Amino acid sequence: MTRLEKKQFGVRKSDAARNGAHAGVLDKTAPTTIPAMTAPITIGPTRLRVVGNSDLRVYPIAISGNVFGWTADDDAAHRILDSYVAHGGNFIDTADSYAAGRSETMIGNWMKSRRNRSNLVVATKVGKSAENPGLRARVLTRAVNASLDRLGVQHIDLLYLHIDDTEVDFEETLLAVDELIRAGKVRFFGGSDHTGNRLIEARIASAMVGVAPMVALQNHYNLMHRREYEGDLAHVAAQQRLGVMPRFALASGFLTGKYRQKSDLADSPRGEEVAKYLTRRGLRVLSTLDSIAQEHDSSVASVALAWLLVKPNVVAPVVSASHAEQVDDLAAATRLQLTRHQVSELDRVSR
Repeated sequence: MTRLEKKQFGVRKSDAARNGAHAGVLDKTAPTTIPAMTAPITIGPTRLRVVGNSDLRVYPIAISGNVFGWTADDDAAHRILDSYVAHGGNFIDTADSYAAGRSETMIGNWMKSRRNRSNLVVATKVGKSAENPGLRARVLTRAVNASLDRLGVQHIDLLYLHIDDTEVDFEETLLAVDELIRAGKVRFFGGSDHTGNRLIEARIASAMVGVAPMVALQNHYNLMHRREYEGDLAHVAAQQRLGVMPRFALASGFLTGKYRQKSDLADSPRGEEVAKYLTRRGLRVLSTLDSIAQEHDSSVASVALAWLLVKPNVVAPVVSASHAEQVDDLAAATRLQLTRHQVSELDRVSR
């Protein structure tokens, strides 16, 4: 087989998009089981997944707007989003705090110019912006209205509470969100940065005041950061049927294979974040990713994301790209089938 190689994410790869199968564990002797909340729906070459107990159906990779207005300007952001949609992507993630709201504005301008809002699932987060910090009812409502204006949309498909504001009773926040849902400004909502115990408290509070519960959770989860999610948080997410969207899915770029030694960090805006992964464990993980990527004629980034996609309750890792060319590797992960042995080996070296 002839290889068509090109450089992406700082590593070499071949065209990993040859296989149109859904991401999952490949087992020739037994069928793969997928939790009901992530049951795929076939549309085109890649299957969409359902977010928790909602009717949102999303591409298995969410494109993050966290670099828009930071390392990606308007033109770059538009090219990234165009590439993502060309691959079949429909799930865009941003926040009112990203680039002080500019990320939402850039995404809104792109949607307006492409006239494609009805084809997309738009998620944003509130609670961290300098203008509207915290989750008190009036602040949250003001923040959502501001996000709607910047995005240029009538409703937000998935609203995340970007922080766990322990100074505000859950009842106040939940009632405010429910009013926004009833007003048609928000369709569904979820948590971010919440512990398992706090998610349980939120579910109890939702039942007590008679409002819609969370359907999703966005949390820090990747091969280099497993313990926080894989304990109580994963158990609670499964109990509550929350769709899980891992953020920092590529560990600030470390899991792309671009950073192998300290000298690689010199010109990176994420250098300080990545430096903590340059350990024996981190290099073992990269070595295993290298081997598996070679076996699949794929990229390190694609393999790291494919590992996440076979984890219980995971719906769509949230990943950013600074250049449109990088989107190819993100999309390839949705079609990459890892063997059970490969998944187990990644589990072992990343413990």
